[in-house]
Amino acid sequence: MSMSPEELFRQREERIQNALRLRKSDQTPIILVFGSFAARYAGISRRDEGYDLERSYEANFEATIDFQPDMASVPITFGSILKRLNSSAYGLSDDYGYQYAEREYMKAQEYDAFLFDPSDYLIRCHWPRTMAKTAVFGHMPPLRTLISYSFALSTGLAPLATSQGIEALEALKEAGEESVRVAAALQTFRERLAAAGFPMFYCSGTQAPFDILGSYFRGTKGILTDMYRQPHKLSAACEKLLAIMLETAVPAAKASGNPRVFIPLHKGSDNFMSLEQFRRFYWPTLRQLLTALIEEGLTPVLLAEGPYDSRLKTMKDVPEGKLIYWFENVDMERAAAVLRDRVCIMGNVPMSLLASGTVEQVKQYCRRLLALFPDGGYIMSAAGALDDSRIDNVRALVDFARLGL
Repeated sequence: MSMSPEELFRQREERIQNALRLRKSDQTPIILVFGSFAARYAGISRRDEGYDLERSYEANFEATIDFQPDMASVPITFGSILKRLNSSAYGLSDDYGYQYAEREYMKAQEYDAFLFDPSDYLIRCHWPRTMAKTAVFGHMPPLRTLISYSFALSTGLAPLATSQGIEALEALKEAGEESVRVAAALQTFRERLAAAGFPMFYCSGTQAPFDILGSYFRGTKGILTDMYRQPHKLSAACEKLLAIMLETAVPAAKASGNPRVFIPLHKGSDNFMSLEQFRRFYWPTLRQLLTALIEEGLTPVLLAEGPYDSRLKTMKDVPEGKLIYWFENVDMERAAAVLRDRVCIMGNVPMSLLASGTVEQVKQYCRRLLALFPDGGYIMSAAGALDDSRIDNVRALVDFARLGL
């Protein structure tokens, strides 16, 4: 007798919860994060994937129905919002997924301004450098000075009356309207998937404080030099960002009813900083973030991008059975030996293998992975978003996890 969508939904959610709690299920749970794979599978360009909401969500829905993972992933659809603001930081093409143009958007001498008032710095310094339509805000006085209504308002808002100011307000209005449309489309997408028996992988996200600072403000070169030239200000900025990162995750997760919070780890890998630097600059605020999310009843899902072999023992210092480490490129034998009695492990099927390997090679790799977790606590998945993976290789991954075939 076939199961109803409601029963399938509960069963799939239970598989992930069992893995989280380091227990076995009726079969190995599978999560597929499609990325640009769904667009290619549906025959649409990656540009359309980023800008055409309806086609993007439909492509992801159809891929979910066809491949039957235990949880569905969220397509990236913020391109249509950023387009209204003329963003120079993100770009899309017909051949590649979205690309982030990392630059030193925050200067080395601007730490004090950031630490004093992050919101003001974001609007008056960062926005004009990353979104051309908001350039007028760079000509306004500090927003906090508007607290003195009798004097500040008489001159402080004057830039908004210029042609540049009017353009900025109109662009923000259009971006806000597009944001409403994206949110409505996402809600419809979630409801369609739930009706078909699929939970969402996550509906909320945040980032490690160091990564926000390094990826979006100082840039790779900037934050690398900051670890040597102004380490105390770097640490202070990470502490400042901690509460903000928590605030970005908790309300959205609780509003959605989905406890999983996605956290991509950009710059904590072995090939970016030493273990000593990881323990000094990266891990302390990240661990505080994880602990706070867990105390809120949420489940952090960390995508460790790149090698993290030397960090595994440090990363074990977290509550048992409360989070998921999604590994891209680690020694999985070592990861299993260190972590399988503490956290759920996910992923590691190489993107290169899925893109250019054979079906039999994919199955052999999956066989070796599952042998490392005989008592559960593992979620089958690729090392990242499927993007350029071959269709037959994705099917092989799913079939092996489901049937061992």
